[in-house]
Amino acid sequence: MPHKGLLNSQPSPSSSPPSSDLRHAELPRIIQGGMGIAVSSWELARAVSQAGQLGVVSGTSLDTVMVRRLADGDPGGHIWRALQHFPDPDLARSIHQKHHRPGGRTAGTPYPVLPLRQNLEPSDLDLLTVMATFVEVWLAREGHTGKVGINLLTKIQTPTLPALYGAMLAGVDVVLMGAGIPRDIPEALERLSHGQAASIRLEGTDFRLEFDPQRAFGRHFPVQKPQFVPIVSAHTLAQMLFRSCPGGIQGFIVEGPTAGGHNAPARGKAQDEQGQPIYGERDRVDLGVLRDLGLPFWLAGGTGSPAGLQHALSEGARGIQVGTLFAYSQDSGLTSGLKKAALQQVQQGTLEVYTDARLSPTGFPFKSVQQAGTLSDPQVYEGRTRVCDLGYLRQTYTTPEGKVGFRCAAEPVDLYLSRGGKREDTVGRKCLCNTLFASVGLPQVRKGGEVEAPLLTAGDDLAHLKPFLDLYGVNYTARDVLNYLLQA
Repeated sequence: MPHKGLLNSQPSPSSSPPSSDLRHAELPRIIQGGMGIAVSSWELARAVSQAGQLGVVSGTSLDTVMVRRLADGDPGGHIWRALQHFPDPDLARSIHQKHHRPGGRTAGTPYPVLPLRQNLEPSDLDLLTVMATFVEVWLAREGHTGKVGINLLTKIQTPTLPALYGAMLAGVDVVLMGAGIPRDIPEALERLSHGQAASIRLEGTDFRLEFDPQRAFGRHFPVQKPQFVPIVSAHTLAQMLFRSCPGGIQGFIVEGPTAGGHNAPARGKAQDEQGQPIYGERDRVDLGVLRDLGLPFWLAGGTGSPAGLQHALSEGARGIQVGTLFAYSQDSGLTSGLKKAALQQVQQGTLEVYTDARLSPTGFPFKSVQQAGTLSDPQVYEGRTRVCDLGYLRQTYTTPEGKVGFRCAAEPVDLYLSRGGKREDTVGRKCLCNTLFASVGLPQVRKGGEVEAPLLTAGDDLAHLKPFLDLYGVNYTARDVLNYLLQA
């Protein structure tokens, strides 16, 4: 059933997306990485876009991000300001009233927890995701005419379609997706732009997940299709997407294994003495193949320097995507204490970035900054009770009854086994959902007052940023990053 009150609502003029001519104009040289959860916040994306480059918000877990910010009182009133431009004011008002706590939570009070999706039926979570994504993109676009993108993880599937629609309602210019094969996304964007139901296949199953704007809202709000730029780690993947989605892809980001966050698995099984995967010749991207496709591409992973930009341009790239430098700037969502501690380690030459093949429940290698008191600390990891109450990285599977099921390798081991998982898949897995929320100052409080520990991720570049920090200090801004990268 459509939400009550939607049939008579009208879109706000200020939320109208820009013209298609502007939307599909040439993208800038610098793309700011879309780092989650809420590291690539609207504040960071807005700062980059205002400076004429492509600011990108992270689309990961935005429903919980918005609910927790509202539970903290919505400092600055930013969420409510954005919600007043949502095309259905009745729904916006009801969501705000339900989750906003004037004055914020009292110290030590747990955050509210959203229900976990149990099936593929339309859910109130879809509406909340649409609205939360609208808010983040709208705030990133507020007050300027620069381009704004959104980054989604292909591995996180259940919120993808409503997140895309929410971003389109706010006038997002570009959708970026990595950590998987986003084959269904070009068609989904096309259908959503016409108010039609869109679907994606759930990984590991024969099921498809659908989102229908008409069914969800009782009408289709005018939106325009954004550009789609997938993130690839292999030229063969770029070729496959180019051929299977004719006209649906406007460029590629080519990401190497030195990038932060999730990395593509190495094609070989070799490991170094610390147990990190070794990437070799088979993992190297043939940029000649990318050039032959005739689409613009940006290089990512180890490119965050003026020399990296010039090298990318010499290889025929349009420019570079940069994550780590922006992630540790004052504009990002990481807590100031974590950023300062990590950058001081860089200055002292003691910071270590470890590529952990076991950490992420997705099965993809994940880079973590080795830091005492965070989840990378073995004592902290061993002391944490396994719990999966956010569920964004749950994987879908087909149950013995032929239905869709959800499980996470970082959930309690017995629970994972009862859902058909293998015990060996649980070893070393960490709850990225809860720890990344802690990293941006939104940690859950458990019974007894235990607070979820943070975890920092970064590209390998972070350990080598001392020359940059000597120039700009540890309290640098996104503008400083752009001035550095684009220096003559």
